[in-house]
Amino acid sequence: MATTKNLCAQISLDLHQKISEAKEAAGLTTAQYITNLLTEYFTMKENGGNVTMANNNTRTMAFQIPEELFQRIKTHLERETQRTGRKYTQREFVLSLIEEALIEAEEAAAEEAERVNASMASASPTGAPTEEDDPEAEDLPPEKP
Repeated sequence: MATTKNLCAQISLDLHQKISEAKEAAGLTTAQYITNLLTEYFTMKENGGNVTMANNNTRTMAFQIPEELFQRIKTHLERETQRTGRKYTQREFVLSLIEEALIEAEEAAAEEAERVNASMASASPTGAPTEEDDPEAEDLPPEKP
């Protein structure tokens, strides 16, 4: 493990609150979060102010959308920025939509898999449909041999 040294600084309560929320959302300790922030800052500074994502295991998605949709998104982002008091970015917006859609799709897939498994478990061992499986089956007297 690298040798460490303590760093202490007085910061505003607002900034402290933002840091606390962000570190909790990231699941990091304060030391880990501040270390990551400072590392990112100095990496960005070394790259002439450009943020590089090469080491963050990220991929880029790019696509074109109609101008009308783009303007609606911009309006929504401005509204959310004013409502929350912090800048709401296109990236945050799109990522949240993707996450929500994937969670919904994964839950639906899991429910479908449960239904299929339950259906297979209740089917007869021969795989032939049972009377319960065929709601249109007539009540006929037993066949005589």
